[in-house]
Amino acid sequence: MRSEERRPKPEDIPPQKLDYPASQRDMVPQPDSDLSNYSPADKLTGKVAFITGGDSGIGRAIAIAYAMEGAEVAIFYHANDTDAEDTKKMVKEIGNKDCLVIKGDVRNYEDCENALKQVVDRFGKLSILVNNAAYQMTQKKFEDISLEQFRRTMETNVFGYFYMAKAALPYLTEGDVIINTGSIVGKMGKGMLVDYATSKGAVHTFTKSLALNLGDRGIRVNSIVPGPVWTPNIPATMPIEKVDNYDTDGIMKRAAQPEELAPVYVFMASSDSSFVTGALYDVTGGQLSA
Repeated sequence: MRSEERRPKPEDIPPQKLDYPASQRDMVPQPDSDLSNYSPADKLTGKVAFITGGDSGIGRAIAIAYAMEGAEVAIFYHANDTDAEDTKKMVKEIGNKDCLVIKGDVRNYEDCENALKQVVDRFGKLSILVNNAAYQMTQKKFEDISLEQFRRTMETNVFGYFYMAKAALPYLTEGDVIINTGSIVGKMGKGMLVDYATSKGAVHTFTKSLALNLGDRGIRVNSIVPGPVWTPNIPATMPIEKVDNYDTDGIMKRAAQPEELAPVYVFMASSDSSFVTGALYDVTGGQLSA
């Protein structure tokens, strides 16, 4: 059992630069995403969950937690086959569930439709959609954000969430949930992440608007808003000097580990949050927005 005191501190994270998309296997130290600190309580028994960006980082931790809570789990990923297979193996070993693994691109609506159909064909229904896939790339100067980068960021982080929600809606009924991954930079802004922060601000507004739209159907929509989290995106997209001692901006003076986010996704997926919709739920280690 890993204790709270033993979570990696900023000084435990050395400077490192990995090619995008990075593998979780190559990170030093390895992110905590095995849910070794988590105690399940059968909160999602009988549910079917579909998680985008489920091959590593936060998505992997969510998949394991949901399986531990009794849900059937499917993950969607774009590029990293080895990480996806690692997640499948961990869901089986830790959560005692088979994991349906689907490769595709959230920027392609047909991929989204086909993925959701595979989930329902396999498990008979869909209860929980977690929009978690995201793209970011830092640029110190605004002029260096290419049109291609801006387009990819928006198509992944905004279009992809819209596409998945649209493809999932025919399968969702009263009591089901959509959970979107936002970001604290979508509230605060971030100079070296102009396009990413813009996209996450859109995710927050999309969450609230979709909650209003689907309220009469009894489908809840919420957004988890992380602060800094030690995931493959960090060494793959951040300047090496920012990776060194990552991250000390919040009250807790460290980055989160993926398994620290997963319990909040369990809460939002379960009946414990039956009176919560249209919410932006901050999990930031005390990195406060205005």
